[in-house]
Amino acid sequence: MNRLPFFVYGTLLRGEANHDAFLRGRTLSETPATLTGALLYEGPGYPYAVETPEAHGGVVHGELVTADPAAYPQLLAALDELEEYAPGDPAHLYERVARDVTRTSDAARVRAWVYVAAPTVAAELRASGQLIKGGDWRPR
Repeated sequence: MNRLPFFVYGTLLRGEANHDAFLRGRTLSETPATLTGALLYEGPGYPYAVETPEAHGGVVHGELVTADPAAYPQLLAALDELEEYAPGDPAHLYERVARDVTRTSDAARVRAWVYVAAPTVAAELRASGQLIKGGDWRPR
């Protein structure tokens, strides 16, 4: 299993609804980071990152979360369940994909797992979704 860190941008951020239940005590670090090539859309109480062609820009602000190695398998399973991600399930809401994110503190590019809107959800959001201007879930 590829044990990448996670890029979180919504309810898993520090101070948000799911942070303590899923991440507290299971991480080594949580540092500000950005994902380029995506736009952030409102969901029903949580956001969706929707990937865009590089020419369209877009930046999503969030945090790069490095999991405690001892907690990694359980954390990965819990986050997949939270995000309703099941490989090969056409009805899932998110896809877990490996993407490069930029750590804000030193501009380092880091490969991380990111939960992005599944293709059907992304198409609906592009057509009629509410864009979160600035790509930051917190000040919405």
